Amino acid sequence: MAVDLAVLERWIGRAEQAADTVTPFPVAALSATLDRDDPAPRDGDALPPLWHWLYFLPLYRHSEAGSDGHRARGGFLPPVDLPRRMWAGSRVTFARALRVGERVHRVSTVADVKHKTGRSGELVFVVVRHELGGDAGHALTEEHDIVYREAPRPDEPPAAPQAAPDEAAWTREITPDPLLLFRYSALTFNGHRIHYDRRYCTEVEGYPGLVVHGPLLATLLLDLLRRERPESTATSFRFRALSPVFDTAPFAVCGQPLGDGREARLWVRRRDGALAMDASATLA
Repeated sequence: MAVDLAVLERWIGRAEQAADTVTPFPVAALSATLDRDDPAPRDGDALPPLWHWLYFLPLYRHSEAGSDGHRARGGFLPPVDLPRRMWAGSRVTFARALRVGERVHRVSTVADVKHKTGRSGELVFVVVRHELGGDAGHALTEEHDIVYREAPRPDEPPAAPQAAPDEAAWTREITPDPLLLFRYSALTFNGHRIHYDRRYCTEVEGYPGLVVHGPLLATLLLDLLRRERPESTATSFRFRALSPVFDTAPFAVCGQPLGDGREARLWVRRRDGALAMDASATLA
């Protein structure tokens, strides 16, 4: 499948702006989804790190959805003509916490577009930079990596996964049942069919089961850090998605403090021992 990089590069620098309010219901709903016993959110409460993904949701009309449930190609993002789209990773720097009740604005910019040819075929990487702030000033900067790739060939052997670390200071096992995936899709208005349509997953995309959302895995990693180090605040966080996690088996979110305890390595280990997500956080 040919990729015209020169056309896609015209999207670099394209920007869009949006505004939203940090309302309390999504905070309470995600807390319940993550099985937390948090008090009801009140105006002025700090939003936990990464929970800004509950806002600025992609409210495209039903008729604008593509066959995979995402918005049809084009518009703000470049029209990459490859069938698979995935959240490959992010780098987030937190300047301050957003707060419940705060009116927030976001500026999003297409920062880069790259094309590569890998073992599985054509790949296009798009980097989107998000800047969020409000009345109290700048709050966070996020670089979001999106990867587009070809559909798998029927005779294509699966890639050998990287092994996860053997030992962890913190571990929590998660059972990714359809209810968890449904709730997170609903909270983030995520229409991607790989997270709820089992027939589409297995017959069209060739997966063995429903795919656990990359941002949900990342959220669970920082939630593990909040449970184990409640006195600390994340000032930066980065993650890379390395292999998919499915609802066919439990997985573990794991962590290990580094150095003087102001840094931590975090990772997701699949039931088969594969490293699904690798992450790191700095703490204050």
